[in-house]
Amino acid sequence: MLSLQSDGPLAQGAPARTTIAGAESNVAVGLARLGHRVAWAGRLGADEPARLVLRTLRGEGVDVRHVTTDPEAPTGAMIRERLAGDVARVHYWRAGSAASRQRPEDLDAALAAGARLLHVTGITCALGPGPGAAVTTAVEYARAHGWTVVLDVNHRARLWNEETAAAALRPLRGNIDVLIASDDELGLMARERGGEAAQVADLLDSGVRDVVVKRGGDGADLYSADGGHVHQPAHRVPVADTVGAGDAFCAGYLSGILDALAPADRLRRACATGAIAVSTRGDWEGLPHRDELGILDVSPGSALR
Repeated sequence: MLSLQSDGPLAQGAPARTTIAGAESNVAVGLARLGHRVAWAGRLGADEPARLVLRTLRGEGVDVRHVTTDPEAPTGAMIRERLAGDVARVHYWRAGSAASRQRPEDLDAALAAGARLLHVTGITCALGPGPGAAVTTAVEYARAHGWTVVLDVNHRARLWNEETAAAALRPLRGNIDVLIASDDELGLMARERGGEAAQVADLLDSGVRDVVVKRGGDGADLYSADGGHVHQPAHRVPVADTVGAGDAFCAGYLSGILDALAPADRLRRACATGAIAVSTRGDWEGLPHRDELGILDVSPGSALR
């Protein structure tokens, strides 16, 4: 979607920077920068914001052949304003957008093209029944064809409430290989009302292979169906912008899956990509390239010559 990002509250008339944003497209850019072949299959309007989205993704090496166009609806948009400190507030214009009118048949060509891994988020499901059905269809197709299916819960309270989200997302559990969620999102997917340990156990019992719990500045945990558990502390870096950190984390974790890394190494890469991304302003602009993954091992203040 189109993203306008202001340096201050809108009430003060702060200038805004024009860019694009979207959880799935952010992850696609992250994977492309890490050297993977990746395609993004969204639905856009027949307008200038759509052309901006397509130009940007093409420029980042993302395959957009399977993007569909809706001539009767606009490309979605958002404004992100920076408030006091590092607090950001987001305003969405998604209702009635082209993405909100996406249907399962819009993904036919993308699914037929094949893939090793499918990445979806709860945000698409929040846009309406059509997008929710599209996600369900894609997940079922991917599972039936042996792809790895990854769901990032990515709950957005401004798009839907927790009760509605849980009712839409929990039916996907049986077809999910990897679930990524922050610790406060586990309850949206788990039917168990106990603490985190009980929720993770419930999700693993439902057929999820890996449950990845994002903890922000406290790092992340990976729980596996084989009983494995890995904790990765967060890297301590100067933080410029935390928006998009979860998408950067997902890109790193998915990259680790595609590279067949061991669980601890997948989680380590995920935390590294997240830490590098938050050091730069923007939802995706700070995502690292593959040759930059080791930058956190360099002494602070060093110059790479």
